Amino acid sequence: MNTQELILREKIAEYYGSIFEKELVEEIVKVGFIDKYKHGEILVDIGENMTHIPLILNGAVKIIRKEKEGEELVLYFLEKGDTCAISFINCINRKESIFRAVVENDTEAIFLPVEYIDDWLALYKTWRHFIIDSYHFRLIEMVESIDGLAFMNMNQRLMKYLGDKAKINQDVNLEITHQEIADDLNTSRVVVTRLLKQLHNEGKVYSTRNKVQVLEL
Repeated sequence: MNTQELILREKIAEYYGSIFEKELVEEIVKVGFIDKYKHGEILVDIGENMTHIPLILNGAVKIIRKEKEGEELVLYFLEKGDTCAISFINCINRKESIFRAVVENDTEAIFLPVEYIDDWLALYKTWRHFIIDSYHFRLIEMVESIDGLAFMNMNQRLMKYLGDKAKINQDVNLEITHQEIADDLNTSRVVVTRLLKQLHNEGKVYSTRNKVQVLEL
């Protein structure tokens, strides 16, 4: 066994050993590989053909949907132990990605070739359950995003966004610009600046230049 396989086996045992059966672990060791990405790097972009599916070991990845008019909206985040189950549909049907996956925090993941994904659904019960559960969680998160657009005002959406970011980063002190927030919420920088000032005055956040401390989760 070479060093790469040994590291991969140790990572799978640590993060997924209690989830996947031994036969599936062996398959992953044979065809998977580990890679690392830095903050801001793109795992897959809209319109690209997906060649691999990630199993997130650590870090966080932001999933973005682009509207026809060119505007973007953050749908959800992938964290440790997650995979983007919705992209499995693209893989199985060999369609181009309809999402952009951007690294939120430095991320390490196991990458699996898409040609094995469909076969494993039929062969391995644990893989099937893992994908169904992942799809369920991602669907709930997308519904919450839609509910936010439909029923929350921008003030509420901003607080939810900042709270989610704090939980993802495990830190209430966020280094983020007003423009970055505006891009993720599909609004303008001016609106974000005004709302952050309001939330600051209400004691819900402490906002300074390019930094936001979340005081109320």
